[in-house]
Amino acid sequence: MKHDAIIVGGGFAGLAAATYLARARRSVCVIDTGQPRNRFATASHGFLGFDGSRPQAILARARDQLSAYPGVRMIDAEAVAARSSEDGFSVSLSSGEEISARKAVLAFGLRDMLEPIPGLGERWGRTVLHCPYCHGFEFADRRLGVLYRTPMSAHQARLIAEWGPTTLYLNGAGLDPESAATLAEQGVEVEPGKVRRLVGEHEALSAIELEDGRTSPVEALYVAPQSCLSSPIAEQLGVVIDEGLMGPVIRTDADKMTNVPGLYAAGDIARAPHSVSWAVADGVTAGTSAHRALVFG
Repeated sequence: MKHDAIIVGGGFAGLAAATYLARARRSVCVIDTGQPRNRFATASHGFLGFDGSRPQAILARARDQLSAYPGVRMIDAEAVAARSSEDGFSVSLSSGEEISARKAVLAFGLRDMLEPIPGLGERWGRTVLHCPYCHGFEFADRRLGVLYRTPMSAHQARLIAEWGPTTLYLNGAGLDPESAATLAEQGVEVEPGKVRRLVGEHEALSAIELEDGRTSPVEALYVAPQSCLSSPIAEQLGVVIDEGLMGPVIRTDADKMTNVPGLYAAGDIARAPHSVSWAVADGVTAGTSAHRALVFG
């Protein structure tokens, strides 16, 4: 069976794209592994009407609503290979099945690569955070930290200081005099020592232990990890991928179409910065753009 559109990825961007195509009475196949990027977070904030809701609960409700539309097929599988042809796209699944469609939307998301610091990974999405707009309010006026990764980390520390007293942990890296002076003016402390591990009960964070044995009190640590595409099929299809500050970004136009005709990309893989709201908005753009392409050629 050939569908009108394949959506690779059933997160916020993918489900938004699929919903708008389904409402246009088109046949849609959504392929998803069930591993959204924000699955580590207990709550999603800033998404209108769902502030404080579990990301997985929002997605489950969206999947149920999408499944009610005729012509929608949901497949729990991994897309392992893809190719384009004159009449559309074919995607091979981990199950061995092959799905084909006239148009395709890539929305499979990113994978975050965290520093191998003991205690960091198990607190990711709870007390080790990425976005202050998503989680900063809940830790306002507490002791906050920023883990240095690139020179942009100094800029990140200045931003985080809006939410509370902040320390930039250089983890052995250097800091240019201009950044040091700017941070000092804003009241951001700078800790030059290397980080040994994070300390706290279970997922809570109480301090950072440094390699020289000292501890620095902190209740939330912000990091900006390097990211990578969570699927190889974008490269297989020949899309242009730019290198952004935090990792790869699939290049798209205003309609979220890639350089490959009929192939769209939405969500974190095709923009920076990231949020649930932006992912949904980009999914809507990709879905409606794909529908117009189906109608007008």
